[in-house]
Amino acid sequence: MTTPNVHFGFDIDGTVTDPATFVPYLNDHFNRSIRLEDITEYDLTNVLNITQEDFWNWMQQHEHHIYQQADLAVGVDKALESWQQHGRLTYVSARGEHLLSTTKQWLETNNLPYHHIELIGKHDKLESIQNHNIDIFFEDKHDNACDIAEACNIPVVLLDTPYNRKPAPEQVVRANNWNEAKAWVDAWLTM
Repeated sequence: MTTPNVHFGFDIDGTVTDPATFVPYLNDHFNRSIRLEDITEYDLTNVLNITQEDFWNWMQQHEHHIYQQADLAVGVDKALESWQQHGRLTYVSARGEHLLSTTKQWLETNNLPYHHIELIGKHDKLESIQNHNIDIFFEDKHDNACDIAEACNIPVVLLDTPYNRKPAPEQVVRANNWNEAKAWVDAWLTM
């Protein structure tokens, strides 16, 4: 794929942001002492031993602040900066549309390039990815990565975390970090 018109798609939370972003906030509010390594499933209610209602009430109260303060995943800035010369960068996130200005401000504060941001308010990203003709997607949620790879027939780079280590189809490329992701994608771009 030597064309400079690649459409890159990115999840934000746990992918572009450090996957441990929520941990200190969860520990503080719910009086826990969990580490990222303790989160072996995506559903945090089981790890915290709380109800879905308790979790979502907490999220609604704190999401703006957490998203404003989120740390970048190590190396993501260099990867995005490099890839912007190859085409479009679109963010497709499960964040709600009410977080658009917070999200834009965070991207700009962290000097991350973007062409489009789509906050869809749900984890099912297939329609957005298909509508934007995204060529490659970056994700941290295991079932999303598998569904996107199979339904869209595109490579999906799954950024490794303790909560996404189940087996995945061949089109899902596991990367331990953004340096590995960048090396794989840079090789893919020259195919």
